Amino acid sequence: MKYKLLILIFLPLLSFAQPFDAIKRYKVSYALATKHNEHSIAIRSFVNDNQKYLLLVDPQTLATKVDLASNYSLRSLVWQNVMAIFKNTAYVKSIENATAKSTQLQNAGIDHAIPNEKGITLTIDLCPSHKSLDRIIFQSIFDEFKKIEQPAPIAISVSGKWMLKHGDDLNWLKGLVVKKELNITWINHSYNHEVNRLPLNENFLLAKGTNLDIEVLENEKLMLKNGLIPSVFFRFPGLVSDESVVEKIEEFGLIPVGSDAWLAKGQQPNAGSIVLVHGNGNEEIGVKDFIKLLKNKQADVNNKQWLLFDLRQGLEKEF
Repeated sequence: MKYKLLILIFLPLLSFAQPFDAIKRYKVSYALATKHNEHSIAIRSFVNDNQKYLLLVDPQTLATKVDLASNYSLRSLVWQNVMAIFKNTAYVKSIENATAKSTQLQNAGIDHAIPNEKGITLTIDLCPSHKSLDRIIFQSIFDEFKKIEQPAPIAISVSGKWMLKHGDDLNWLKGLVVKKELNITWINHSYNHEVNRLPLNENFLLAKGTNLDIEVLENEKLMLKNGLIPSVFFRFPGLVSDESVVEKIEEFGLIPVGSDAWLAKGQQPNAGSIVLVHGNGNEEIGVKDFIKLLKNKQADVNNKQWLLFDLRQGLEKEF
């Protein structure tokens, strides 16, 4: 059967929704979801309070949302169908781009998002930590961009064990969205984010005994429980992966995201860079470097010559 491809335009939404406190039967479930003759991709299904829900992706804008399954006409797909039917969209082209770097031990995936633009995409990682959130990063972003970009777009890579220990900090971040100070894209950063003392090829998600179903799906469930809408992006802990892990993450319907400017490692951002800073209290150098970067770019920011870009919109422009 041939499909006439119409792209569903998702209206702007907050990056969080109602908390889902009673999720059951959460699973990878691909379907062509049709509503008013427009198509989107269902990548997850679950039941909450006896209602079936879908996690849906707009294949061109990469926006995600959760909606009742009963609102759609559904035709089940396998992953290969998704790649074929939506091959000309930003979603599939981003996945294919990420696959091209799948053999790298570090920094596989998309690492440069916005072509020929004066600015960066900022990603802030929240790995498990006993320390409090570096709120100065977020406040500095708002203070610097409030007259130019409001809400300012950023992406936050959040791990399950961070969410479990930092409810107050998470609620504070959600409050910034409500107040329209920030527009946050929530990236899956794994549930456990294990790290050991072994070489990289035996560390993080490559550690013996790692269960990717738990790392991906349990983290998404926890995000939904906290009212966060999971994006289509995944960031590898430590930016470490191998070809097999990249393939499996993509088969979850997720786009691996790396970075070409990890500030704490001395990597300097260029136009269109995906910048990485840790905001979990464990990367003082990276935080200082980011604050310094903002100060150095202050005049350019005021003249709209150096902006923050939404990761999703950058890839939409790219592809």
